[in-house]
Amino acid sequence: MLEVSNIRDIDLANDGQLKIDWVKQYMPVLNSLDKEFQKTLPFKGKRILICLHLEAKTAYLTLTLKNGGAEVAVVASNPLSTQDDVVAALVKNGVRAHAWYGATDQEYIDHIHRGLDFEPDYIIDDGGDLVATIHSERTELLSKIKGGAEETTTGILRLKAMAREGLLGFPMIAVNDAKSKYLFDNRYGTGQSVWDAIMRTTNLVVAGKTVCIIGYGWCGKGVSLRARGLGARVIVCEIDPIKANEAWMDGHEVMTMQDAAPQADFFITVTGNKNVIRKEHMKLMKNGAVLANAGHFDVEISKPDLNEIAISKRIVRKNIEEFTIDKNKKIYLLAEGRLVNLAAGDGHPCEVMDMSFALQALSLVYLTRNNNLENQPYNVPEEIDKRVALMKLNSLGLEIDRLTEEQEKYLATWAI
Repeated sequence: MLEVSNIRDIDLANDGQLKIDWVKQYMPVLNSLDKEFQKTLPFKGKRILICLHLEAKTAYLTLTLKNGGAEVAVVASNPLSTQDDVVAALVKNGVRAHAWYGATDQEYIDHIHRGLDFEPDYIIDDGGDLVATIHSERTELLSKIKGGAEETTTGILRLKAMAREGLLGFPMIAVNDAKSKYLFDNRYGTGQSVWDAIMRTTNLVVAGKTVCIIGYGWCGKGVSLRARGLGARVIVCEIDPIKANEAWMDGHEVMTMQDAAPQADFFITVTGNKNVIRKEHMKLMKNGAVLANAGHFDVEISKPDLNEIAISKRIVRKNIEEFTIDKNKKIYLLAEGRLVNLAAGDGHPCEVMDMSFALQALSLVYLTRNNNLENQPYNVPEEIDKRVALMKLNSLGLEIDRLTEEQEKYLATWAI
């Protein structure tokens, strides 16, 4: 197996295995599916290519699919979130891997192509780079790939755009849109992991500071909630009037980016869009402002604009780049503008990703059992969504009520 992988250092495998063993203790839903898959082998004879953040929780998902009979290969969805010891452990466990921390843009693309040389039957993507590469440069694989699942909001937006243009070549399950995903992963996972990464990277206090959150989707809600809990004043910038009203009624201030720029100490983008922080905003920021992205790709904060207005720059601490704007002002960019919670941290907590990755695994099972789906994005079937939620409750020793026959009948009729 070593000869078909492209990784940093196989000798790191023991350290990576310890990380995987740690998260397994806190992922009871995936533990249950792992036992089930070892008996039922739903992926026997199938090849699965995974393009996710390559850290311990993803590794456990990978091994669960492998235990379900699949041949599995992994590539990175972000060069700064890859943990080389975890990747080495995967290779030791018989998984093909093409990834290492700090890959250049060209290496990142090369790794994706090497993964696609595996000729997968099914894929899991995070952000859409894998799907986009298949449809633009590896079209010979379109007839082989039977379907896949997408992890993030950004990726689903790209899938929907492709479907509208009639270009999507196989069905994809929009895992991010499942309630058992976005209500927990996006809100509580992002909220905790973003601040964990920012605090460990900067070693700065949050209490008493002003935090500007750009975007009030489920991720933005989570980041705002945790900022407030840490004692910060929270400003929310939005383009959606409904979400802006929601932020206001949640107790946050709401204003334009132009008005927020001179006030905040921390700026966190959570939009999935590009250039939401631009030079006109940067010029208004106070000395010492810290910029972080928790959306997806490293385009939410305009790095070209930051480079343009800076008179000098330097790395002052791991994952912190200092941009000197003039003699009186410095601005700090975290993790090269990439996903701060993964590029500068360990990502979402194990217990949260337990639900998300269970959805991924069961979505692939669903695809293997439904071969006649059209080439478009699909929601996670409700029965899978609710199954994962119930499995999580059961793992916590919690029970919920059930409707009586009378109640079911009452809800099913219009009559008084």
